[in-house]
Amino acid sequence: MSKINTNGSSRRSSASSKRLPTPGKATVLAIGKAFPRQLIPQECLVEGYIRDTKCEDVSIKEKLERLCKTTTVKTRYTVMSKEILDKYPELATEGTPTIKQRLDIANPAVVEMAMEASLACIKEWGRPVEDITHIVYVSSSEIRLPGGDLYLASQLGLRNDVGRVMLYFLGCYGGVTGLRVAKDIAENNPGSRVLLTTSETTILGFRPPNKARPYDLVGAALFGDGAAAVMVGANPLMDKESPFMELNYAIQQFLPGTQNVIDGRLSEEGINFKLGRDLPQKIEDNIEVFCKKLMAKAGLKEFNDLFWAVHPGGPAILNRLESNLKLENNKLECSRRALMDYGNVSSNTIFYVMDYMREELKKKNDMEEWGLALAFGPGITFEGILLRSL
Repeated sequence: MSKINTNGSSRRSSASSKRLPTPGKATVLAIGKAFPRQLIPQECLVEGYIRDTKCEDVSIKEKLERLCKTTTVKTRYTVMSKEILDKYPELATEGTPTIKQRLDIANPAVVEMAMEASLACIKEWGRPVEDITHIVYVSSSEIRLPGGDLYLASQLGLRNDVGRVMLYFLGCYGGVTGLRVAKDIAENNPGSRVLLTTSETTILGFRPPNKARPYDLVGAALFGDGAAAVMVGANPLMDKESPFMELNYAIQQFLPGTQNVIDGRLSEEGINFKLGRDLPQKIEDNIEVFCKKLMAKAGLKEFNDLFWAVHPGGPAILNRLESNLKLENNKLECSRRALMDYGNVSSNTIFYVMDYMREELKKKNDMEEWGLALAFGPGITFEGILLRSL
C-alpha cells in the first residue's frame, strides 16, 4: 500500500498494488447507475422526434439531422415514450400549459431511477443500508415538497434520522457539487457514510420545435435521461470496503457577469433553456487558472500527468479544453465515451465518466495517481475536485 509523504507523492509497498487513502480524506467506495427502459439510437432520433411533434418544416428536420451528427452521441435513454405521448398528447402541442402533466411523469420517474442506481451502489458497497448516515439528492428534473430525498430514503429503508441534503436545479455541475457536499459531510462526521444520488429526465423540457427557440433542437440532439449514485466515506474499513478514488480537495467558482450565458426558466409549458454561443469560449478562457488552483494542492505542474474526468457538456467544450490545455488525445477519452453512450445526462454524467475512468485506471495499473473531476453549468459555475486514484 502507499503512504503519503509531505510533498504529496506516494510509494507502494510490495504487499499490495493499492495506494492507502489519506487519513481523514473522503473516498468514493462504490458507484451505481440506472436508466429508463427506452433506448434511442441517434440515427433513429430525428424521424421519431419529427413524427412525435408533428413537425412539417423540412428545414428544422435538416438542422436536427446536422446537430445529431455533430454531437457525437450514439445512444441515449429517455423516459419519454410512445405510451406517454398517447396518454398526454398535449406535451407535443405548442403553447399548451402542461407543467402539471410533466411533473406527474417526472417526479416518480426520477425517484425510480435514483432508487435503482442507489441499490446498485449499495450492492457494490457491500454494507447494510442501516450504516448509511447521510443522503445527498441532486436533481433538476422534479419539483415538489417533500422532495425526492425523502421518498428515496423511505423506499431504501434508511434510518429515519438519516441526514438529508437536497440540491435542486444546479444543472450540469450538480454532480460535482454533490461530491463536494458529500466530501464535507464525510470528513466532518467521523464514521459517516454518505449516499449521493443524482437523477435526471428531459421530460420538463420536451416540446415541439420552434424556430424562435433554436436551442430546443440542441437539447433534442444532445440530452438524455438516467441516474447515478456513489457512496462516500472517510477512513474506509479496508476489510469491508473497497475505496478506489480519494476526493482530495474541492473548489467552486463562478464567472461574474455570465449569469445569462446559460439561462433556464420554468413556465406553464415546462422549462425553457437558452445557451449562449460564447459558452465554450468562456470556459476556455478561464479553465487553465481554475485547474492550476486544484493542482497546486498536490504540487502538480503538468496537465498530461493527470487523468481527466470532465463533464461532457458537448463536444465543443471538450475540444476547447483539450486544445487549450494541450492535452494528449486520449486524456478525455472517458468523457467522450460517456457522451457517445449516454448523451449529456446533466448532473449524472460525471459519474458515468468516473465509472469509465475506474476501468481505464485498472487497465493502466494505476500509472496515474492524480486527476481532476470538472463540471460547468449555470452561473457560469465551475466545480472541480482534485482526485487521487487508490
